[in-house]
Formats: sequence, structure tokens, C-alpha cells
Amino acid sequence: MNDRLNSAQPYALGLFRIVTGLLFTCHGAAKLFGVLGEKTTDPISWPSGFAGLIELVCGALVTIGLGTRPAAFLASGSMAYAYFSVHQSMGLWPLENSGESAAMFCWAFLLLVFTGSGAFGLDRLIGRGSTTADKSGRTEADLTPA
Repeated sequence: MNDRLNSAQPYALGLFRIVTGLLFTCHGAAKLFGVLGEKTTDPISWPSGFAGLIELVCGALVTIGLGTRPAAFLASGSMAYAYFSVHQSMGLWPLENSGESAAMFCWAFLLLVFTGSGAFGLDRLIGRGSTTADKSGRTEADLTPA
């Protein structure tokens, strides 16, 4: 059972990255373009405009799996900043201060910093130049996190 779950891990991680990145991109698009019922924000205003730019660009990069680790690092940091500068002053716990999404995005992107893009990402395709297979038939790219 563990072997089957372990073999599916890159695919589950890739789907997690795509969904998380797409949701983050939607937050940025809502702030910057006023879609999805949100009011528009000036892209050069501090902090909401810069947050919208980070959400849009980093979310899109994470979604397609290009520069996943640096984009996820920046996204995680922006969500940590949002949580502690906006939400924390309204209460200790995320349920009290409406900071659940900021906290979850922060930790989700931090996970992607350490795991990489998983399957389906451009990072993985670009990094697959020459690969060698081991006894199990897995290639070097399959064994090393993308």
C-alpha cells in the first residue's frame, strides 16, 4: 500500500501545486482587475497593490510550475506578512481574526518551497535533460525533487 501511495506522490503534489497556485492567482486577479466581486486596487499601492501583483504573478508561476520554489517562497512570505500585519491584531487565532486563508496559503507555499513542483510542472520538464535510470527503472529526475 505504501509503495503505491509513494509512487503517486509526485502526481498528488503536482495537483496540489496547480490548485493552490490557481486559487492564489484568482486572489491577485480579483484585487487588480476587480473580477470575482472584488474592488480593484491600484497595483502600486502599499500593501494591497503589491500583494495583488505578488498573488497574480507568483500564483501563475506556481500554477504552471515554472520557478516554483522562488515563487512559492515569495508567496509564502507575503502571506506571512499579511497574516501578522493585518489579521493578528484582530485576535490570536485565525478563526478569530479571519486569517485562515492567509495562514493556509503561507504554509502551503512553504511546503512547495521544500518539495518543488512535483509532476506536471515546467520546472520538471526543463530539468529533464539527460537522465539515467536505476535498477527500479526510475530516472534521476524521478528520484530528485523538482
